[in-house]
Amino acid sequence: METDLPEDAILPLIREHTGPVTEVRRTARGFSSDLTAIVDCAKGPYFVKAMRNRPGGRRKSLIRERQINASLGHIAPPLLWDVEAEDWLVLGFEVVDGRSADFAPDSPDMRLVVDALAQIGRLPLPEIAHDWTETRWDRFTADSAEAELFRGDSLLYTDINPSNMFVEGRRVWAVDWSWPTRGAGFIDPALLVVQLIAAGHTPASAEKWAAQLPAWHKADPGAVNAFAAANLRMSRAFAERKPDEDWLKAMVEAGRSWTDHRGVTVE
Repeated sequence: METDLPEDAILPLIREHTGPVTEVRRTARGFSSDLTAIVDCAKGPYFVKAMRNRPGGRRKSLIRERQINASLGHIAPPLLWDVEAEDWLVLGFEVVDGRSADFAPDSPDMRLVVDALAQIGRLPLPEIAHDWTETRWDRFTADSAEAELFRGDSLLYTDINPSNMFVEGRRVWAVDWSWPTRGAGFIDPALLVVQLIAAGHTPASAEKWAAQLPAWHKADPGAVNAFAAANLRMSRAFAERKPDEDWLKAMVEAGRSWTDHRGVTVE
C-alpha cells in the first residue's frame, strides 16, 4: 500500500526482525535512500536503510550494498537482516555509536582513517564483485587508453568522505557501501587526497597521507595524473549541473589544486 511516510510503509514488512517498534528516528545523512533511520525496537536497535523497490541506479546501489556486506569483515557495520517486498527494499544494520571523522590537517582522526583505508585495501576481491568494473570516470578521460589505467582487481570503496568514515572510540567504520567496484587500487587513495585537500590540507600533505597506503606506491604516476584530471572534469560537470551545491564547488577547487600540484593541465 502506498503511503507518504516510508516509516508507515516499512514497519509491517520488518516486524518479524524488529519485534514491537517504539520509535523511528530519522538520521541526518543518507541522501540516496528514501529513509535512513535508527529503529528502536524489541530486538534492536537497528540502523535501517529503505528504498522504494523501483528499477534504477538507486535500487541497484542498495542491492550492491546488501551483496558486498558479508565480504567486508570488521570494517563496515554488519548487515543483520534484509527485506525485499513488492514495493520496498529494506536493509537492517548493526547500530554504530560514533561520529563523523574529522579530516582536518591537525585531526587525530587522520591516523584512524588511513588505517581503515589500509584495511579496505587488503580485502580480497569477492566473487560477487568480479563484474563490477569501475567505469564512472571513463567519460571524463582524454581517451580510452586513459580509461584502461583505472582497471584492476582491487575492491574499491569509492565513497570516501568524512560522513562515511565513522569514528567509534579508537576505530573507524566505513559506512554506506552503496557503490563498491572493481578497479585500480590507487583510486581509493586518490579520492582520499581530494577529500583531504577540501578539508584544508595542502596537496603535498594530502599525498603524504595517501603514501602510507600500499596501493599508492604501486601506482604509475601517469595513471594517477590521468585520474586526477578525470576527477576534476567529473567534479566540474556535477557542479555545473547543481550550481547551488557548495560541496560540489569545494570538490572542484580541491581537484584543481591537486592537478596544479601535479603539473597536470586540464582542459
